[in-house]
Amino acid sequence: MTSIDVRTTVSILGAVLRWYAVPFLAPIAVALLYGESPVPYAAPMLGTLALGVGLERFERENLQEREAFLVVSLSWLSVGLIGAVPLVIEGTGVFASPVNAAFEGMSGITTTGATVIRDFGVHSRALLMWRQVLQWLGGLGVLLLATAVLSRLSVAGAQLMESEARTDSTRLTPKIEDTAQIIGGIYAGLTALAALVLFALGITGLAPEMTAYDAVAHALTSVATAGFSPRAESVGAFVPVVHWVVVVFMTLGATSFVLLYALLRRDFARLRESEEFRFYVGVLGAASLLVAGLLLTDSNYAGGPWAAVRQSVFQVTSIVTTTGYATVDFNTWSPAAKQVLFMCMFIGGMVGSTTCSIKALRWLIVLKAFGRDLSVASHRSAVRAVRLSGEVVDEETIRDVYAYTLVALVFFLLATVLIVADGARANQPVSEFEALTAAASTFFNIGPAFGRAGPYGTYEGFARSSKVLMTLLMWVGRIEIIPVLVLLTPNFWR
Repeated sequence: MTSIDVRTTVSILGAVLRWYAVPFLAPIAVALLYGESPVPYAAPMLGTLALGVGLERFERENLQEREAFLVVSLSWLSVGLIGAVPLVIEGTGVFASPVNAAFEGMSGITTTGATVIRDFGVHSRALLMWRQVLQWLGGLGVLLLATAVLSRLSVAGAQLMESEARTDSTRLTPKIEDTAQIIGGIYAGLTALAALVLFALGITGLAPEMTAYDAVAHALTSVATAGFSPRAESVGAFVPVVHWVVVVFMTLGATSFVLLYALLRRDFARLRESEEFRFYVGVLGAASLLVAGLLLTDSNYAGGPWAAVRQSVFQVTSIVTTTGYATVDFNTWSPAAKQVLFMCMFIGGMVGSTTCSIKALRWLIVLKAFGRDLSVASHRSAVRAVRLSGEVVDEETIRDVYAYTLVALVFFLLATVLIVADGARANQPVSEFEALTAAASTFFNIGPAFGRAGPYGTYEGFARSSKVLMTLLMWVGRIEIIPVLVLLTPNFWR
């Protein structure tokens, strides 16, 4: 009989929390700049730092596989809940309810972008910036965890990234620490570039509504494919040129950072050879064209051809990349256009990016494997391998992809049933389509749904217990199910 190495687990969790205290400096600076109280951020910063230092003092051994599952799960859960503490302390608007604060904090750190805020005007600039910082940290966190921890556990698509990229995803360089620095540097560089471009649009008068505050806020969540905005109208508060800029950075954020690293090294052949990238871009293009066509053939659509193209490209990109921004209330679109957007929720960007959902590479493998199975069914003696970018995908990886996709869809369907049933129990009924999209949006970390939780709506109107369920769905979905399911097996604790 063996047991979990609690000391190592606690020590590593303490190291995560110790560093997590640093980002609180950002909302403190914003609060001081705009004459707001820094207390809601200074107090949890000190508390998080003290807790992290205290836990880190436990004696630590090398991280083993079982402890890694526990560290991953506890880290995301703890940082999400700690991220909600400033919202509770400030206590304005909907955040007088700790459940709402926990929902918002988890939505932030998991880069979901679902919000319970009804009136953005009642909240301080520091609080709204803290939401943006949370999402930026969540995007960086999933990249670093995938590099340093999850790749060892064959979850978060690490084995898929190796199949497609033809390299060990943990070894862009010989040392994991150096690889993490490279990925973090690319992430920070893209964020800085996005902020500079958006700020330049503002100071040149091309986007007069774009302030320095807005530029930083939207840069943080564009590259993180996260979707929070300090504006009630989201990106729709700005002129069309901003929409196109944000599309570019959402697309880059949902592109594999292994591929981006190759491009920085001028390895353009990797881009041409990547079947995953072609599939990802092809889905964006095909879905955008389909939605634009549906809008233009809808007699109730008031925009012209250029507006239809811009809005369809933006909303498809926003949902496929699981960002969740909006430039228009797509609740008012035709049922067919809304169904296409709903289907886009299940796709996701590339493996090895900041994006969520099932991810394009898994769907590509499913399609290739299913096509292979159909061919073999009619030619029993045939032996065909599934290939990606010319490389054979082993059968174990194919089985893992099938299993993950099935489990994810089952989770989503069960969550839908629970949301509908809980709404009826609490006398806050939820329609079937509302429940479907809310479950998909929270579990696959999309952000906006349809109905009351639409792009200009809020999740605040759902039953309290439903919001607790959705908070858990965001957590489980962000770390791709497996680490949490492993914790629920009796053998894990023996």
